[in-house]
Amino acid sequence: MGRQYSRDPVVAKKSAKAKSSDLRIHFKNTYEVGAAIQGMTLAEAKKYLNDVLLHRRAIPFTRFRGGVGRTSQAQEFGFTQGRWPEKSVKAVLSLLKNLEANASVKGLSADKLVIRHVQVNRAQKGRRRTYRAHGRINPYLSSNCHIELWAAEKDETVKKEANKLVRASVKQVARKRLAVGH
Repeated sequence: MGRQYSRDPVVAKKSAKAKSSDLRIHFKNTYEVGAAIQGMTLAEAKKYLNDVLLHRRAIPFTRFRGGVGRTSQAQEFGFTQGRWPEKSVKAVLSLLKNLEANASVKGLSADKLVIRHVQVNRAQKGRRRTYRAHGRINPYLSSNCHIELWAAEKDETVKKEANKLVRASVKQVARKRLAVGH
């Protein structure tokens, strides 16, 4: 059996999944991209990420933000720091495209899909070497990552039924009488 997802959707028939492993893109940037699109519909997420590629909107950096510059585009999300991590955005966009294809195979409507789960994990570091002064050699590592996400169809809202006349018990009627009597 292949690698499993960390969390499965409640209703598997109404959801589609996509994942990718050992991607050579920065973990920290990809984490922030994933956090930004969680809870969006598939169409909203694709539009947002395309706007990020065009530098119209920024990815707010909420956790890994040491040394990240400030931009007014992050104010939309209530933060001051943000970036436009193109490589991470392109990788997530291709995963969203794959997710949409998986949904169409299952017969799900892409308009109703909402991204419910995005998880970005650190993968094994890529090892290279860099040559330093005086004949020394230091490691030159890349911070790779795994991405998994799934989207489920949006639940239809059901209106609450109007209050029915609730029949009071004998005890409740007696209490009401006592309260009125005093």
